[in-house]
Amino acid sequence: MRGYEDNTAFLGEWGPFQQTVFFLLCASTIPNGFSAFSVIFLGDSPPHHCFVPDSGNLSEGWRKAIIPIEVVNGQEKESKCSRYRLDVVRNLSALGYIPGLDVNLTGVEQECCVDGWSYSKDIYQSTIVTEWDLVCDNEWKTPFASSTLFVGFLIGSLLSGQLSDRFGRKKVIFGSLVAQLVSVLIQAFSPSWEVFCIMFTFVGASQISLYISAFVLGTEVLSKSMREVFTTLGAFLHYCIGYMTLPWIAYAMREWRTLLIILSSVSVVYIPLWWFIPESPRWLYSQGRVEEAEAILRDAAKRNRVTAPEVIFKDTELDVASAPKNKYSMIDVLRTSNIRCVTLMCLFLWMAVNMGYYGLSLNTSNLSGDPYLNCFLSALTEVPAYVVSTVLLRNCQRRPLLSAFLLIGGGMLFMIQLIPENLQGVAIAVEMVGKFAFTMSFTVVYIYTAEIYPTVVRSAGVGVCSSAARIGTIAAPYVIYLGSINKYLPYIIMGSLTVTSSAVNLFLPETFHKELPETVEHMQQCKGVCRKEPRNANILKKGGDTPAILNEVKL
Repeated sequence: MRGYEDNTAFLGEWGPFQQTVFFLLCASTIPNGFSAFSVIFLGDSPPHHCFVPDSGNLSEGWRKAIIPIEVVNGQEKESKCSRYRLDVVRNLSALGYIPGLDVNLTGVEQECCVDGWSYSKDIYQSTIVTEWDLVCDNEWKTPFASSTLFVGFLIGSLLSGQLSDRFGRKKVIFGSLVAQLVSVLIQAFSPSWEVFCIMFTFVGASQISLYISAFVLGTEVLSKSMREVFTTLGAFLHYCIGYMTLPWIAYAMREWRTLLIILSSVSVVYIPLWWFIPESPRWLYSQGRVEEAEAILRDAAKRNRVTAPEVIFKDTELDVASAPKNKYSMIDVLRTSNIRCVTLMCLFLWMAVNMGYYGLSLNTSNLSGDPYLNCFLSALTEVPAYVVSTVLLRNCQRRPLLSAFLLIGGGMLFMIQLIPENLQGVAIAVEMVGKFAFTMSFTVVYIYTAEIYPTVVRSAGVGVCSSAARIGTIAAPYVIYLGSINKYLPYIIMGSLTVTSSAVNLFLPETFHKELPETVEHMQQCKGVCRKEPRNANILKKGGDTPAILNEVKL
């Protein structure tokens, strides 16, 4: 696309056309924050115990004593998965015995919850846990349901780039929007847990496809000076707005089917945007559809009140754009020992960052206190993270910056285990600091990885790393599930991975104020540091265009 920026410079950088595209694309990412974290409330497990039928004819004392007391994490709690045998307790109650005085309860035989469970409705009217009794022997089904969303993320990440390259960014955006709307709506009427999981996979695939395609369209349409703002304070921040809005909607709609219906209906608002969001002229130009690209650019010039040149693209430029190029694939990021080592370290980094980020996000319902408030605070911590990252990425070296925030995130995960039970506010504050650090790491690792790989395999390199990230997100719900065995176990696992990844990151080459590698051979020469960029290069310098690199990356 050599010369495209110069050919379209007549549009200016921040006219009505760019403003419209910026805000509408940002708005389109808001529903993604709903789908990504709705499982926090859909799959939460309220307090429960074995159901005791009213026909048992039990005295009030025996009705309270029929649930055994167990010691969990040093605290006495009612058993969630067993009760004293109903027929035995019924006989003891009929004889007038008093539990604990006339009868030693430790000698009474126990049984599983053969009549089902009784769930507290203090917080939720219903969740998928209460709907299909996903507790005790079926408790594993809850993290599995969460993982199906992230399996959809993996599928969508692999397919969306190819679809948008073939059919266009705009078609994939609105196709994904409709698919997300329909999938969530069908999910709301799921007759079984199996159908819910299948539809959750479609929700994940459509959600990540919408996000990636909107991100790519924005970076291709907007000017250089606005791409950085669109990346951090645009797409990421509006995604976070959806995340922050979710707990308030869930607070008002505490029945899981109603909640999903409301979330799906929000997407209807975005369908009319089809007539306001243009196709990417850059993509049309790359496909040889020059007349369509020029038509969009001339309309943009009219809206910006500038005059378009009589001929925007010359025939010689089309010949250059269509010239054959060497083909590279994902295999090339593992072909040589140097680039293979870099790739393996990046894979570990992405997996650890995503596991920590989604692990803390999904764990908010398990924190002490109000789950709705905890979710809102968790989302709120991302806002300053995106603002700060915008500044730091322009002024700080990538390697120490990423390692520092990984170390902070891992340190917070270890520290939270040392906080006494009675200091709930302190524990929540520490976890929010950890979430801030992981959000910063999440932002930095995207840019850093794109800078490490050479142009010829940059798309393949980030694609491989993105796949590793999905493995981390798929594993995150199971890591949180380990908290039912030991409440400290998730923090130990995520903290250990994060601290280790901060050390691994130190062996990657520094890329700040360095020339981007163009070939695999150039990357092989960059072991500890990359060679310095020319004085006239402006990529990634203060005032430069950080996310411009991502234009070449098919996420």
